[in-house]
Amino acid sequence: MLFAATRILARQLVRLRQQITNLQGSRAQIRGVATHTQALYASTSISTGMKGATKAMVAMNKQMAPAKQAKVIQEFQKQSAQLDMTIEMMSESIDETLDKDEAEEETENLTNQVLDEIGVDIASQLSSAPKGRIGTRNTENVAPRSESQDVEELEKRLASLRRI
Repeated sequence: MLFAATRILARQLVRLRQQITNLQGSRAQIRGVATHTQALYASTSISTGMKGATKAMVAMNKQMAPAKQAKVIQEFQKQSAQLDMTIEMMSESIDETLDKDEAEEETENLTNQVLDEIGVDIASQLSSAPKGRIGTRNTENVAPRSESQDVEELEKRLASLRRI
């Protein structure tokens, strides 16, 4: 009987070991299925993301028609060239204006130098000029003069100033 009891216990031990092995195999299979399920879920997420990106790309392609974009770029280039020309013209105009101011200043300096060399002192000549307010004429007693007489008088004054 002891032998029979030992045999029964040995058989139970073998079955228990087989069940442990089977349980370990089942556990490994369940882990494999879980890993496979996670991979499928990740694949589904990627697929959903790609679907959304594809929709966005289709929408952008519809909005960005190549012909329209080329036309916009061409118009931009045209307007940019026109702006460059306008800026260049304005720069030249400003430069010319500044050059005229410099030329006038240089002319004034040269005139003063020449007058200094020949001994003409404008300041001393102007000191004898009357100072103060000029009285108003009584225009009622003065005969009207024509414009040509005024112009002639101004030309005579200018000629006399040039001789100095």
